[in-house]
Amino acid sequence: MNRDEGAMGNAEKYAKVDRDVLAALKRPGRAYLAGLAFAMLLAVMLHVLWAYQVRSGLGVVGKMHPVMWALYITNFVFWVGIAHSGTLISAVLFLFRARYRTSFNRAAEAMTVFALMVAGLFPLIHLGRSWVFYYLIPYPNQRQLWVNFRSPLVWDVFAVGTYFTVSLVFFYVGMIPDFAAAKQHVEGTRKRIYTALSLGWQGTQKEWRHYNMLYLFLAAFATPLVASVHSVVSWDFAMSIVPGWHTTIFAPYFVAGAILSGTAMVITLVVPMRKSLSLHAYITDDHFESIAKILLFTSLIVTYAYIVEFGLAWYGENVFERETFRYRLLGDYRYLTWTMLFCNSVVPLTLFARRLRRNTAFLFAVSLLVNVGMWLERFVIIVTSLSHDYDPYAWGIYKPTFVCLGVDIGSFGLFFMLFLLFVKNLPVLSISEIKEHL
Repeated sequence: MNRDEGAMGNAEKYAKVDRDVLAALKRPGRAYLAGLAFAMLLAVMLHVLWAYQVRSGLGVVGKMHPVMWALYITNFVFWVGIAHSGTLISAVLFLFRARYRTSFNRAAEAMTVFALMVAGLFPLIHLGRSWVFYYLIPYPNQRQLWVNFRSPLVWDVFAVGTYFTVSLVFFYVGMIPDFAAAKQHVEGTRKRIYTALSLGWQGTQKEWRHYNMLYLFLAAFATPLVASVHSVVSWDFAMSIVPGWHTTIFAPYFVAGAILSGTAMVITLVVPMRKSLSLHAYITDDHFESIAKILLFTSLIVTYAYIVEFGLAWYGENVFERETFRYRLLGDYRYLTWTMLFCNSVVPLTLFARRLRRNTAFLFAVSLLVNVGMWLERFVIIVTSLSHDYDPYAWGIYKPTFVCLGVDIGSFGLFFMLFLLFVKNLPVLSISEIKEHL
């Protein structure tokens, strides 16, 4: 707080917070519009290529025996992992009363909702015949057909669906007081929308008491989902008999990896957001240093999991398991494995230096590399095990086609398009919580 702010009364400080945070809702500049147009173009490309795949069949994406789970399942696991950290940062840090949470929680919650929306597309795309997706949903029907409850894919429907519902409610409830503040600063249609979304919020003592109880309950309810959702996703693999997917640490290994990738994506989103919206007073270098420590800590856990995986394969006396991990490290996909290890295990070690943790440009570069490394981790786990399993006669190399790559790139465009729309239409920081800490 500078000298001028110290001389302000509470009413002036609150008004300044409203002006600073809600300034993001003003007319967008050319750079924003250019970025949004580019992201929308990629999103359109995703849907055009998806339509082409539906018309032509799954053969156009390059999937064939033995690698039938390729980029689509890689992307599903990647985006679910990205969604993971939003709830961690928001709910868990709320329960621990970590004050730097207010700098990241709104962006993290938005990231969770958008990443789950993108992740939910990939099982549909992977099905080929997307219009029969309802066979995954258990409901009585005329032919008395029921889903296979022993299939992890059905567990995914329950786990991801529950997580999305709770995350969306948590995201919305956190914004109710901010909608009431925002409606005072806008006009026309936007004012009517914010008024409806604020549910008549007046900010009375009784409203705050009930609101705080509800928010605490949602935070406590959402926290176990952080562990459960990606554990269920890991069982998609661990329930099979494919070499390389047997490790009993798969659930905590996937959870740690998800937190690492989600934290990296939060940094990727918030660094340019702070600069473009001039939010340096509310997202400080101290806050980035705190989230960098989470990134470093989870990187160490993931690195430990890598060591345990290779160690178990080496000492396990299982020839198939040992050969799979040897192939992963020295086989056809070795450069991807080495890049994964470099990005996820070596690069984050630089964050032991306090000076680098507080350097936002460096932190942004580290977050990009970790995002690349975590996407490669999912690709390496899936493709190396399937392309090199039990029978040498059936071994093969997977090569994605332009359709598969286009859908993959288009998913990033869809995600960033949704996030850019969020930045210009909803409060990007929790106004009410910032005022609490003044």
